[in-house]
Amino acid sequence: MKELNKLALDGIKNMGAVKTQVKLTNAIDEALISRGLLAPRLLRECETEALVDTGSVYLVISAEMVQQLGLRIIGQQRVKYADSRQETVGVTEAILIEIEGRRTTEDALVTGDEVLIGQVVLEKLDLLVDCRNQQLIVNPTNPNYPVTYIK
Repeated sequence: MKELNKLALDGIKNMGAVKTQVKLTNAIDEALISRGLLAPRLLRECETEALVDTGSVYLVISAEMVQQLGLRIIGQQRVKYADSRQETVGVTEAILIEIEGRRTTEDALVTGDEVLIGQVVLEKLDLLVDCRNQQLIVNPTNPNYPVTYIK
């Protein structure tokens, strides 16, 4: 019975959590390589699992990820967490984000210990959250490429 209760509680804690594979690349490295100014073997990139956080606006990465990708902190941003705490965190230079074969470039907020995919990235890549199946999907209206709406 205890084991069943533990499984039920674990299920409730993870209910609605959508994770996806993401490839993060130092966008400056990639630009230098494309111009012949950096050897391709020096490209800093990583693939990791990310939590899709529809309550977050921006991409969030850890300080460890900043070091791994060789990013500079180019600014500061005041943030407010779900528990109402506020603090100032670093903002990185450009990161190339690839999810489901779609790519975009964004800066990131630096806090926590995992990668969070926020609304800006979802909108730019035209990705939707399928809560029922706990997965990220390409917008079925635009299956071949992302479409950005301008109104």
